[in-house]
Amino acid sequence: MTSSTVLLLLLSVLLAGSVSFFQYFYKTKIHSHSVWVLAFLRFIGVFGLLLLLINPIITHKTYETQKIPLPIVVDNSSSIKELKFDTETQNLVKEITQNSKLKDQYAVQVFRFSEEVESNDTIDFKGKQSRLDKIGKRLKQQFKNTIHPTILLTDGNQTQGNDYVYTFEENKPIFPVVLGDTTSVLDLKISNLNANKYAFYKNKFPVEIFVTYSGNQKLAASLTVSQGSKTLHTQLVDFSAQKKSQIISVLLPADQVGVQIFKAQINTTQPEKNKYNNSKNFAVEIIDQKTEIALVSSINHPDLGALKRAIESNEQRKVTLLNVLQNPSLDKFNVVVFYQPNATFKPLWEYAQNKGLNTWIITGLHTDFEFLNQNQSHFLFKMSSQKEDYLASFSTQFNLFSIDNLGFENFPPLQNPFGTITSTQNGNTLLNSRVRNVNLEAPLLSYIEQAGKRNVYLFGENIWKWRMQSHLDENSFEKFDIFTDKTIQFLASNSSRKSLIVTHENFYNSGDAIEIEAQYFNKNFEFDTKARLTITLQNKNTNQIKSYDLIRAANSFKVNLDGLAAGSYSFSVTENNSKTTYNGFFEVLDFDMEKQFVNPDYAKLNQLANLTNGTIYLSNQVKDLISVLTETELYKPIQKEIVKKTPIIDWVWLLMIIVLALALEWFIRKYNGLL
Repeated sequence: MTSSTVLLLLLSVLLAGSVSFFQYFYKTKIHSHSVWVLAFLRFIGVFGLLLLLINPIITHKTYETQKIPLPIVVDNSSSIKELKFDTETQNLVKEITQNSKLKDQYAVQVFRFSEEVESNDTIDFKGKQSRLDKIGKRLKQQFKNTIHPTILLTDGNQTQGNDYVYTFEENKPIFPVVLGDTTSVLDLKISNLNANKYAFYKNKFPVEIFVTYSGNQKLAASLTVSQGSKTLHTQLVDFSAQKKSQIISVLLPADQVGVQIFKAQINTTQPEKNKYNNSKNFAVEIIDQKTEIALVSSINHPDLGALKRAIESNEQRKVTLLNVLQNPSLDKFNVVVFYQPNATFKPLWEYAQNKGLNTWIITGLHTDFEFLNQNQSHFLFKMSSQKEDYLASFSTQFNLFSIDNLGFENFPPLQNPFGTITSTQNGNTLLNSRVRNVNLEAPLLSYIEQAGKRNVYLFGENIWKWRMQSHLDENSFEKFDIFTDKTIQFLASNSSRKSLIVTHENFYNSGDAIEIEAQYFNKNFEFDTKARLTITLQNKNTNQIKSYDLIRAANSFKVNLDGLAAGSYSFSVTENNSKTTYNGFFEVLDFDMEKQFVNPDYAKLNQLANLTNGTIYLSNQVKDLISVLTETELYKPIQKEIVKKTPIIDWVWLLMIIVLALALEWFIRKYNGLL
């Protein structure tokens, strides 16, 4: 408070006293005791009003002791229990949190982590995953701008997420306490396994198996891949102190359609502490893509045989040659190849259009282009009777599917009548036409997709010469046959739109997040936000049925099915207003990542401690850690002075005193007849 403010307050006291004296004592004839009460009330009222006008600032000082935060982060994943360290971990947590010196010096707070980090001191070791990378992010958010130590009780084995070492702040020391026995023991482990999610029926698919060995002596092991009781592959694998990991590639047969469960297992005659990590289940969905292709023609030509052989190089394709003059039926076919169509093709052409069949049209010297102009709208043909040789020019802008240039520019020319071919709709051209060294603005091989229907156009005959040239260049028909099969694959796939689209995996590992996402579209193919979607889930092993509602997200509906037991499940998603239904299935594989470890990851935790200027401790060194934290001068409690300045005009109770004093004065005067 300044000296001028003090002077004003003194003047206010004198002025308030003068007013009271003049009112009740100067030349007054009243000498009762009530005069003194009235004078006091008048003094309070006047002085209070003057005090509000002066409005002095009242300063109040307090002192607060602020402790440094000490997060105790405990690994709550099931791997601690698998390492038989659960009881000791709980004892360590009690020893740290109940230490009186630590509690006096630090603000101790217990966190637990598995899939997420939680502020909770209940440790039950039921977590299905270990996400150590989330600890650093949580500590940054909660203790921002505060330098503090952290005690981390964990085995250091992470099952999900990014490298946790670099998620912690370097200026905030981490003191890891290693949970588990660090003594190295003999252990064989399938650390990883790579396999495609899908494979084609009657083909072979590759599997990569990563096997690691912990030990110092030579060891012979047997690797087997089986399906049920049937062994599909067996081989011997040798390890030593210098050769501790191997990648084994295996080709497995796709003999059954559907989701197939396989098991990779590595065994040895030597005793192991943990045999759970010796095996790993995996699943592959075998797809039967048997495609029936009709190759329709009214003439005999070498192209027909070349196309049939090229297409049927894939066992999932079957080609049937049809003579249009014999009135064949297209009922059983998925794809139709019209070879050099003319007017006699009209019944089959109309049938294919009405049924929505995808078609491959190949033209040549025997093609009726007037028929094509009348019966398709993709190209306009103005052709002469003169024939021309057209070379191919590969387009690098083609993006419908991946395809390599087979050296098309060096292939023999295709023959087609000379003329102009004008595209009337947007297509995707793989090969452009070229006459000698002149590039024409006309397609030679074009792919068109419109309203869910797909068409391919090849403008020229003698494609059999391309297949022969490819064989001369590569000593094999394989590359040309793959190119042909990709064209058939494009035609065999149909991308027609559906009102209910459900997205899910066909198999999950135990402990993985199982989320099924659905989208429902109205008649105008707009996302319907008012749809009511439910899912009915059945366990095929127990026949147990459960139903759930799908919750609306931003542009979809979702349901979370985490925690399902290993087994086969079928489900149906239903939109309750329209009764539209999608049926599906998935498999939950018996695989617990938390059971894969036999030792804590001491090296990783030591790296974390060094990077953050902390120190790593074993579980039997916790007393040393407590001593370091309590004796250090770096983390002493901080005493803060808190200064609070309040203008007196903010004192509501002062205004109430003034009003009360003046009101009492008026009442007493009125009561005593002084008004």
